[in-house]
Amino acid sequence: MESLKAKIRDIPDFPKPGVVFKDITPLLADGPSFRALTDALAGRFADRKVDLVVGVEARGFIIGSAVAYVLGAGIVLIRKKGKLPYKTHQAIYQLEYGTDTLEIHEDAIKPGQRVLIVDDLLATGGTVSAAIDLVNKLGGTVVGIGFLVELTFLKGRERLREQEAFSLLQF
Repeated sequence: MESLKAKIRDIPDFPKPGVVFKDITPLLADGPSFRALTDALAGRFADRKVDLVVGVEARGFIIGSAVAYVLGAGIVLIRKKGKLPYKTHQAIYQLEYGTDTLEIHEDAIKPGQRVLIVDDLLATGGTVSAAIDLVNKLGGTVVGIGFLVELTFLKGRERLREQEAFSLLQF
């Protein structure tokens, strides 16, 4: 995993002063590394009988799609407000500097479907908590949550209640 960590670059003061952005694009651009992260995340949840993988905007779409492919599952997108063309359900969540809204198509998940939520990064846990709420609202069963990166100092895992979360890399 250290070889994967080495492919993530720090961008200081992005998107605002004081924030160090973890840029995963070099890792995604390296085929063997992208395959390794995909196989590791998919392998962690292979025994869960996943029906759908939910990818959270935007890098979660990339990783979630690859994991869904490996698991033989469908992919569902959770997007920022106003980006989905059909009727949606919404979840509003807190950011350090305000609120934001995520949406999912109202027919994206059928009651009882087994759902794995995948995103690139776990920070404060606000985004993934909203994603969990949306899956639950549609009657899906969250069988796990997978992240490429976890920023442990932000303690986002504490907001995930009793959900099983796995992060491939920790900073």
